[in-house]
Amino acid sequence: MSNLQHEVNRRRTFAIISHPDAGKTTLTEKFLLYGGAINLAGSVKGKATARHAVSDWMEIEKERGISVTSSVLQFEYDGYCINILDTPGHQDFSEDTYRTLMAADSAVMVIDASKGVEAQTRKLFKVCSMRGIPIFTFINKLDRDANDTFDLLDEVEKELGIATCPVNWPIGSGKAFKGVYDREAREVVLFSDTEKGTKEGHTERISVEDKDKLLEYIGEEAFATLSDEIELLDGASAEFDLSEVQAGKLTPVFFGSALTNFGVEIFLQNFLKMTTTPLARKADIGVIDPCENDFSAFVFKIQANMNKAHRDRIAFMRICSGKFEADREVFHMQGNKSMRLSQPQQIMASERKILDEAYAGDIIGVFDPGIFSIGDTICTAKNKFLYDGIPTFAPEHFDRVREVDTMKRKQFMKGVTQIAQEGAIQIFQEFNTGMEEIIVGVVGVLQFEVLKYRLENEYNVEIKLEPLPYEHIRWIANKEEVDVAKIVGTSDMKKVKDMRGNPLLLFINAWSVGMTLDRNDGLELSEFGHE
Repeated sequence: MSNLQHEVNRRRTFAIISHPDAGKTTLTEKFLLYGGAINLAGSVKGKATARHAVSDWMEIEKERGISVTSSVLQFEYDGYCINILDTPGHQDFSEDTYRTLMAADSAVMVIDASKGVEAQTRKLFKVCSMRGIPIFTFINKLDRDANDTFDLLDEVEKELGIATCPVNWPIGSGKAFKGVYDREAREVVLFSDTEKGTKEGHTERISVEDKDKLLEYIGEEAFATLSDEIELLDGASAEFDLSEVQAGKLTPVFFGSALTNFGVEIFLQNFLKMTTTPLARKADIGVIDPCENDFSAFVFKIQANMNKAHRDRIAFMRICSGKFEADREVFHMQGNKSMRLSQPQQIMASERKILDEAYAGDIIGVFDPGIFSIGDTICTAKNKFLYDGIPTFAPEHFDRVREVDTMKRKQFMKGVTQIAQEGAIQIFQEFNTGMEEIIVGVVGVLQFEVLKYRLENEYNVEIKLEPLPYEHIRWIANKEEVDVAKIVGTSDMKKVKDMRGNPLLLFINAWSVGMTLDRNDGLELSEFGHE
């Protein structure tokens, strides 16, 4: 096996998805703790540890205790090189999450044991299942009172339409939570206190056959319940089938508490055994194998001002094939030119480390002077191709934006444009006028607050936001064949164009969309734009 193959095979790249507050960022922290990347794990609301989570690096995230941007974390564990993409759980930032899922090979779904499957989990699950990537489930917060375990599994199956196979099983919950039962090893795993989860836990394993010892540790009642549940499980649950897992049709389920580290390491060990090496990706010349092709990557995220002192922009790339070497020339397909990627770095939330090399499966950040867009392909000059584009999701809320101080027009334009290039907001202008008037479209209203906050804090510009009544936006799918100026719409329709000059139509209600299609023969409208 060549060195390239060996390095690619030890890569694992996954995203963590969940509804807000299910404990996703806390779980990410604990992975890093076990991987030796951090010595003391913080949690999002961690009063006891008074540290912020490593993955929450923006000021607004620390203030609010929520994640608003996806961050990328890399660490080594047990011979594997692991790339975690932590995504914002809050639905207002779901667009960032959708794009991040394009860069992952599998997903870990975190579910709160007392709440079950929630709205945002359903949405994100849908994106994962569209791509057919393996999904692993971690049912969290068993240190608090939880719903019945069988009901939880039943809910996952009914709500998400995926079969479940519990790899382990919880013994009690809340104050009565004793540990988990490992089905394969037929052992009960008990945990010691981990000092509010800041240290790795010491585990003790007792065979389920050693009745006397078990009774001593978990008590008669818990033992009787566990014996009944094991019997039920063995008779009723789906058989474990690795090929079904890797096809995204069966989800292995694990139980634990990220806050106290119960079950985190067991999950990590099993997950690494079951997940795949970096997956092949589709391009316009066919499927690109990670080991057989030269270096190629695509941009899935752009983040401005990660370093306040330098006002910089970082383009995040997922390496899809081959080996990346810092000094080699690469070809930027959309820009149609050869270049060297400057300051390639591995990013640990806001900390960086300059890289000389990276392999398929890795995520790298490169300095972006303003030339990259989301969805761009980078490859080597002798083997040119384009990866499939990343869909642009339709915004649902629109505001007119103006700067308070007209003398700061330049900063305002720069700030709005840069934040739009990151993909957090979309900006539009009147179809036939210039940039005098800017309309901002977002997926969730919280993004307006983030825009306001970032413009004030990063660009020193105050803005006024004026809500607009539009709720529907459509891209003109056949813009080459249609004279946009002559489109006859309803009185509430507005013609706008995006940053690239593409024409779009805004509507107040769905009825107007239908009417406009009826009035214009041959007009084709789409709910998705492609980068």
